[in-house]
Amino acid sequence: MSRILIVDDEKTIVKGLRFSLEKEGYEITTAYDGEEALRVFKAEAPDLIVLDLMLPGLDGFEVCRAIRKESEVPIIMLTARGEDIDKILGLELGADDYMTKPFNPRELTARVKAIMRRSQTSVQGIANMQVISIRDMQIDLLQHKVKISDKNVDLTVKEFALLSLLASHPGQVFSREKLLEHVWGYDYYGDARTVDVHMRHLREKIEQDPSTPQLILTVWGAGYKFREENNV
Repeated sequence: MSRILIVDDEKTIVKGLRFSLEKEGYEITTAYDGEEALRVFKAEAPDLIVLDLMLPGLDGFEVCRAIRKESEVPIIMLTARGEDIDKILGLELGADDYMTKPFNPRELTARVKAIMRRSQTSVQGIANMQVISIRDMQIDLLQHKVKISDKNVDLTVKEFALLSLLASHPGQVFSREKLLEHVWGYDYYGDARTVDVHMRHLREKIEQDPSTPQLILTVWGAGYKFREENNV
Protein backbone atom coordinates (compact mmCIF):
# COMPACT_ATOMS: atom_id res chain seq x y z
CA MET A 1 0.00 0.00 0.00
CA SER A 2 1.41 3.37 -1.02
CA ARG A 3 1.69 6.00 1.70
CA ILE A 4 0.77 9.64 1.02
CA LEU A 5 1.60 12.57 3.27
CA ILE A 6 -0.91 15.44 3.19
CA VAL A 7 0.41 18.75 4.52
CA ASP A 8 -2.12 21.57 4.96
CA ASP A 9 -3.19 23.73 7.89
CA GLU A 10 -6.82 23.72 6.70
CA LYS A 11 -8.28 20.67 8.44
CA THR A 12 -11.33 20.52 6.19
CA ILE A 13 -9.07 20.14 3.14
CA VAL A 14 -7.03 17.45 4.87
CA LYS A 15 -10.19 15.61 5.84
CA GLY A 16 -11.58 15.73 2.30
CA LEU A 17 -8.35 14.59 0.69
CA ARG A 18 -7.89 11.81 3.22
CA PHE A 19 -11.40 10.54 2.46
CA SER A 20 -10.86 10.63 -1.32
CA LEU A 21 -7.43 9.01 -1.24
CA GLU A 22 -8.26 6.34 1.31
CA LYS A 23 -11.16 5.27 -0.93
CA GLU A 24 -8.50 4.54 -3.57
CA GLY A 25 -6.55 2.34 -1.17
CA TYR A 26 -3.78 4.74 -0.14
CA GLU A 27 -2.44 4.94 3.40
CA ILE A 28 -2.61 8.54 4.59
CA THR A 29 -0.47 10.44 7.06
CA THR A 30 -0.98 14.12 7.81
CA ALA A 31 0.80 17.23 9.04
CA TYR A 32 -0.53 20.73 9.70
CA ASP A 33 2.62 22.86 9.62
CA GLY A 34 6.06 22.84 8.05
CA GLU A 35 8.04 21.54 11.00
CA GLU A 36 5.62 18.68 11.55
CA ALA A 37 5.73 17.88 7.83
CA LEU A 38 9.49 17.37 7.92
CA ARG A 39 9.27 15.22 11.04
CA VAL A 40 6.60 13.00 9.49
CA PHE A 41 8.50 12.83 6.20
CA LYS A 42 11.62 11.52 7.94
CA ALA A 43 9.70 9.10 10.13
CA GLU A 44 7.23 7.72 7.59
CA ALA A 45 9.09 7.90 4.23
CA PRO A 46 5.94 8.60 2.17
CA ASP A 47 5.67 7.65 -1.49
CA LEU A 48 4.10 10.99 -2.43
CA ILE A 49 3.50 14.34 -0.71
CA VAL A 50 0.63 16.77 -1.16
CA LEU A 51 2.10 20.02 0.16
CA ASP A 52 0.31 23.32 0.80
CA LEU A 53 2.28 26.47 0.02
CA MET A 54 0.99 28.68 2.83
CA LEU A 55 1.84 26.92 6.07
CA PRO A 56 2.46 28.30 9.57
CA GLY A 57 6.14 28.28 10.49
CA LEU A 58 8.10 26.85 7.59
CA ASP A 59 6.16 27.49 4.40
CA GLY A 60 5.71 25.00 1.58
CA PHE A 61 8.67 26.35 -0.37
CA GLU A 62 11.01 25.79 2.58
CA VAL A 63 9.62 22.32 3.20
CA CYS A 64 10.01 21.42 -0.48
CA ARG A 65 13.57 22.71 -0.50
CA ALA A 66 14.48 20.68 2.59
CA ILE A 67 12.93 17.48 1.23
CA ARG A 68 14.66 17.85 -2.13
CA LYS A 69 18.05 17.87 -0.42
CA GLU A 70 17.58 14.20 0.38
CA SER A 71 14.71 12.75 -1.65
CA GLU A 72 13.05 12.75 -5.07
CA VAL A 73 9.66 11.74 -3.66
CA PRO A 74 6.91 13.19 -5.89
CA ILE A 75 5.46 16.46 -4.55
CA ILE A 76 2.17 18.04 -5.59
CA MET A 77 2.08 21.63 -4.34
CA LEU A 78 -1.19 23.34 -3.37
CA THR A 79 -1.52 27.11 -3.57
CA ALA A 80 -4.37 29.53 -3.02
CA ARG A 81 -2.58 32.09 -5.11
CA GLY A 82 -2.88 32.49 -8.86
CA GLU A 83 0.37 34.35 -9.53
CA ASP A 84 2.70 32.60 -11.94
CA ILE A 85 5.72 33.40 -9.75
CA ASP A 86 4.53 31.00 -7.06
CA LYS A 87 4.03 28.21 -9.55
CA ILE A 88 7.39 28.79 -11.21
CA LEU A 89 9.22 28.95 -7.88
CA GLY A 90 7.55 25.75 -6.78
CA LEU A 91 8.79 24.01 -9.91
CA GLU A 92 12.24 25.56 -9.50
CA LEU A 93 12.49 23.96 -6.06
CA GLY A 94 11.53 20.55 -7.37
CA ALA A 95 7.76 20.23 -7.07
CA ASP A 96 6.39 17.80 -9.64
CA ASP A 97 3.00 19.41 -10.09
CA TYR A 98 0.76 22.05 -8.56
CA MET A 99 -2.92 22.75 -8.10
CA THR A 100 -4.56 26.08 -7.32
CA LYS A 101 -7.23 26.21 -4.63
CA PRO A 102 -10.13 25.72 -4.75
CA PHE A 103 -9.86 22.39 -6.57
CA ASN A 104 -11.92 19.25 -7.00
CA PRO A 105 -10.53 16.47 -4.76
CA ARG A 106 -11.30 14.01 -7.54
CA GLU A 107 -8.93 15.82 -9.89
CA LEU A 108 -6.15 15.75 -7.32
CA THR A 109 -6.85 12.06 -6.68
CA ALA A 110 -6.59 11.41 -10.42
CA ARG A 111 -3.23 13.15 -10.55
CA VAL A 112 -1.98 11.18 -7.55
CA LYS A 113 -3.06 7.90 -9.13
CA ALA A 114 -1.38 8.79 -12.40
CA ILE A 115 1.90 9.73 -10.75
CA MET A 116 1.90 6.58 -8.66
CA ARG A 117 1.41 4.45 -11.78
CA ARG A 118 4.58 5.67 -13.33
CA SER A 119 7.17 3.10 -14.26
CA GLN A 120 9.90 2.10 -11.82
CA THR A 121 12.31 3.28 -14.43
CA SER A 122 11.78 6.80 -15.70
CA VAL A 123 13.15 6.13 -19.16
CA GLN A 124 11.17 3.95 -21.51
CA GLY A 125 12.29 1.98 -24.52
CA ILE A 126 16.02 1.83 -23.77
CA ALA A 127 16.17 -1.30 -21.64
CA ASN A 128 18.68 -3.03 -23.90
CA MET A 129 21.21 -0.21 -23.58
CA GLN A 130 23.61 0.00 -20.67
CA VAL A 131 25.98 2.92 -21.33
CA ILE A 132 25.58 5.83 -23.73
CA SER A 133 28.85 7.53 -24.66
CA ILE A 134 28.83 10.95 -26.29
CA ARG A 135 32.10 12.86 -26.59
CA ASP A 136 33.48 12.96 -23.03
CA MET A 137 30.15 12.04 -21.43
CA GLN A 138 29.15 8.58 -20.24
CA ILE A 139 25.56 7.87 -19.19
CA ASP A 140 25.28 4.63 -17.22
CA LEU A 141 21.64 3.59 -17.51
CA LEU A 142 21.90 0.73 -15.04
CA GLN A 143 23.58 2.63 -12.22
CA HIS A 144 21.93 5.97 -13.03
CA LYS A 145 25.27 7.75 -13.14
CA VAL A 146 26.66 10.40 -15.45
CA LYS A 147 30.33 11.30 -15.92
CA ILE A 148 31.87 14.09 -17.93
CA SER A 149 35.65 13.88 -18.39
CA ASP A 150 35.64 11.14 -15.73
CA LYS A 151 34.01 13.46 -13.18
CA ASN A 152 30.67 12.51 -11.67
CA VAL A 153 27.77 14.82 -12.45
CA ASP A 154 25.13 15.06 -9.74
CA LEU A 155 21.70 14.87 -11.43
CA THR A 156 18.27 14.53 -9.91
CA VAL A 157 16.13 11.56 -10.89
CA LYS A 158 14.15 13.56 -13.43
CA GLU A 159 17.22 15.30 -14.85
CA PHE A 160 18.79 11.88 -15.41
CA ALA A 161 15.59 10.60 -17.01
CA LEU A 162 15.39 13.56 -19.38
CA LEU A 163 19.05 13.24 -20.37
CA SER A 164 18.83 9.47 -20.89
CA LEU A 165 15.69 9.69 -22.98
CA LEU A 166 17.00 12.43 -25.27
CA ALA A 167 20.51 10.99 -25.57
CA SER A 168 19.16 7.57 -26.51
CA HIS A 169 17.22 9.14 -29.40
CA PRO A 170 19.61 11.69 -30.95
CA GLY A 171 17.97 13.96 -33.47
CA GLN A 172 14.44 13.02 -32.43
CA VAL A 173 12.30 15.95 -31.31
CA PHE A 174 10.26 15.44 -28.14
CA SER A 175 7.46 17.84 -27.34
CA ARG A 176 7.08 19.04 -23.77
CA GLU A 177 3.93 16.95 -23.47
CA LYS A 178 5.77 13.82 -24.60
CA LEU A 179 8.60 14.48 -22.17
CA LEU A 180 6.07 14.83 -19.35
CA GLU A 181 4.47 11.56 -20.40
CA HIS A 182 7.77 9.67 -20.63
CA VAL A 183 9.64 11.12 -17.66
CA TRP A 184 6.90 11.97 -15.21
CA GLY A 185 4.88 8.95 -16.25
CA TYR A 186 1.47 10.57 -16.50
CA ASP A 187 -0.68 12.35 -19.07
CA TYR A 188 -0.13 16.07 -19.46
CA TYR A 189 -2.29 18.01 -17.03
CA GLY A 190 -0.79 21.38 -16.40
CA ASP A 191 2.03 23.69 -17.30
CA ALA A 192 4.76 22.75 -19.78
CA ARG A 193 7.14 25.00 -17.82
CA THR A 194 7.69 21.98 -15.60
CA VAL A 195 9.86 20.60 -18.41
CA ASP A 196 11.53 23.94 -19.15
CA VAL A 197 12.62 24.40 -15.54
CA HIS A 198 14.16 20.92 -15.31
CA MET A 199 15.77 21.31 -18.73
CA ARG A 200 17.44 24.55 -17.70
CA HIS A 201 18.86 22.93 -14.57
CA LEU A 202 20.10 19.96 -16.63
CA ARG A 203 21.85 22.22 -19.13
CA GLU A 204 23.57 24.07 -16.30
CA LYS A 205 25.12 20.77 -15.24
CA ILE A 206 26.15 19.24 -18.56
CA GLU A 207 26.69 22.08 -21.03
CA GLN A 208 29.95 24.03 -21.19
CA ASP A 209 27.92 27.17 -21.87
CA PRO A 210 24.28 26.68 -20.81
CA SER A 211 23.26 29.91 -22.58
CA THR A 212 24.42 28.39 -25.88
CA PRO A 213 23.71 24.67 -25.51
CA GLN A 214 25.50 22.26 -27.83
CA LEU A 215 23.96 18.98 -26.67
CA ILE A 216 20.32 19.53 -25.77
CA LEU A 217 18.79 21.80 -28.38
CA THR A 218 15.54 23.72 -28.31
CA VAL A 219 13.40 23.26 -31.39
CA TRP A 220 11.26 26.35 -31.29
CA GLY A 221 7.56 25.61 -31.36
CA ALA A 222 8.19 21.87 -31.16
CA GLY A 223 10.20 20.88 -28.08
CA TYR A 224 13.71 19.55 -27.43
CA LYS A 225 16.15 17.16 -29.06
CA PHE A 226 19.63 15.78 -28.42
CA ARG A 227 22.08 16.86 -31.08
CA GLU A 228 23.19 14.18 -33.50
CA GLU A 229 26.93 13.62 -33.25
CA ASN A 230 27.55 14.11 -36.94
CA ASN A 231 25.93 17.55 -36.67
CA VAL A 232 28.11 18.72 -33.79
